[in-house]
Amino acid sequence: MKYSVEITSIGPLAGDLLEAGDMVIFEQCEMEALAEVCFMHTKGELSEPVAVGDKFVIGEKTYTVTAVGEEAQHTLKTLGHCTLKFTDKAEVELPGQINLSGDGAPVPKIGDIITIG
Repeated sequence: MKYSVEITSIGPLAGDLLEAGDMVIFEQCEMEALAEVCFMHTKGELSEPVAVGDKFVIGEKTYTVTAVGEEAQHTLKTLGHCTLKFTDKAEVELPGQINLSGDGAPVPKIGDIITIG
């Protein structure tokens, strides 16, 4: 397993962003405006780079990585942060984005585990 964390809190506006197909995760966010749209999680260690084809599990739902932005590795490793985009596209729109293909967006809750493997 490359990465494993547990969701500890959910910003009040995170669900709105998720409805638009984006899920922002962060280990710790000191900026209140950003924290409002984030799914916060425990500290994790990225043991290997995220790669196209990796399995990405959020709670009970499993996705396949279809694209990884050029900054996503660094921000995930150092800040526990990236934007997950639920799309089949093979190219990211933002450098800190990871695209995930699967059966729609998840409905994450506090206590859910996020893993990459």
